[in-house]
Amino acid sequence: MRASNAAVFLDRDGVINHAPVRSGKPYPPRSPDEVLILPGVATALADLRAAGYRLVVVTNQPDVARGTLSRSAVDAIHAQIGQQLPIDLFCTCFHDDADACDCRKPKPGLLLDAARTLDIHLAASYMVGDRWRDTEAGLAAGCRTVFIDHGYHERQPEHYDLRVRSLAEAARHILDHP
Repeated sequence: MRASNAAVFLDRDGVINHAPVRSGKPYPPRSPDEVLILPGVATALADLRAAGYRLVVVTNQPDVARGTLSRSAVDAIHAQIGQQLPIDLFCTCFHDDADACDCRKPKPGLLLDAARTLDIHLAASYMVGDRWRDTEAGLAAGCRTVFIDHGYHERQPEHYDLRVRSLAEAARHILDHP
């Protein structure tokens, strides 16, 4: 059984839903119609929820700051995902790096805010992501980290606790090593 008030923090694109890859870099869906939940995700999240973990999506969506995607489109995408999956909370940074906010991963602001909101014990929690920003945010927040390696042609994380190929594999490990 897991520790009290533990969570699994999840990056969105490439972890929960398909992220089209162009020139080795993943991109988010542009509308709810483009959301495609990855294989095994629904079962993995149901298993984590059944074990008592809170499920929190923490996602950078800088296209809003860049003016190439509306906040309402991001909210609609989250609504679509929330209808299909048992997510407790969506936490979104709408800023770009130049904004120097505290919520944009690799800073831990999104995780820290969620922990305060849901009374989450960070040291008993996991951050699962497919990019270096995700694992760095998890480490900075005091979580154990799982890197889903899709082989992107970009900076790779230097530090993480576990490297896997899918959320289903990550969930199996989390459930076996609470």
